[in-house]
Amino acid sequence: MKGIMRKVFPVALAVLVLAMPLTIRTQTTDDISAKNAKQARAALDLMVQALGGEAWLNMKNQMREGRTAAFYHGNPSGGTTEYWEFHEWPDHDRVEYTKHRDVVQFYIGRQGWEVTYRGKSPLPQEQVDDFLRRRDHSIETVIKVWLKDPSTITVYEGQRMAARHLAEQVTLISANNEAVTILMDTQTHLPLRRTFEWRDPLYKDKNLDAEEYDGYHVMDGFPTAFTVTRFKNEDMISQKFLVHVAYNQSLASDFWDVDTVTHRIKK
Repeated sequence: MKGIMRKVFPVALAVLVLAMPLTIRTQTTDDISAKNAKQARAALDLMVQALGGEAWLNMKNQMREGRTAAFYHGNPSGGTTEYWEFHEWPDHDRVEYTKHRDVVQFYIGRQGWEVTYRGKSPLPQEQVDDFLRRRDHSIETVIKVWLKDPSTITVYEGQRMAARHLAEQVTLISANNEAVTILMDTQTHLPLRRTFEWRDPLYKDKNLDAEEYDGYHVMDGFPTAFTVTRFKNEDMISQKFLVHVAYNQSLASDFWDVDTVTHRIKK
């Protein structure tokens, strides 16, 4: 038995010694990752506090009024259109267009409808997919859904420039391996830019969707970006200019009923 032990012990010791550097490296890597994730979450916490804290997290609804303009290859492709946009967490959106507010689009759940004087009709699926994709990757969804999932990975990526401001960059990776990157002003902690990639279902190539936020004003206690610029693959495709914003409004009981709006507009 002693002879066997004399043979086994050196081998076991050698294996232990060889394994130690790998263990130390693994522990060091894990420590760095944990510290990085903690720094990322701290930056996101500061952003939430800057946006309004618990009041922002528990917001009932919001209304935005303004004008929107479309761009093609970075150049204006027409005039501006008046619009009123309503959002109620998590999946109710209503957008009214024209001065008479007689073109209304609904995105409720995973469906989209448009109401005009001709009646109600489903929106083109490509348009619905685009809207839902942006809602699924919005800052609100990332904070209220992704960040609560323990499998979500948060990565602090240091400081960058965004909209001529010095910003902290954080990327969140969901359990489905989708990623959203948020850049936050280092001074105000308010979001300046949000980006995510998506693969075109037809051509299979990747596209970059980005929004930039500027011109913050405090409305009903919530800092609000009055200029929102959207980019696709770094080309500007639309810009919104807000003139009025309100939060936690008392909406009519049938406000989200598509048929009620259809009946009103067809009159």
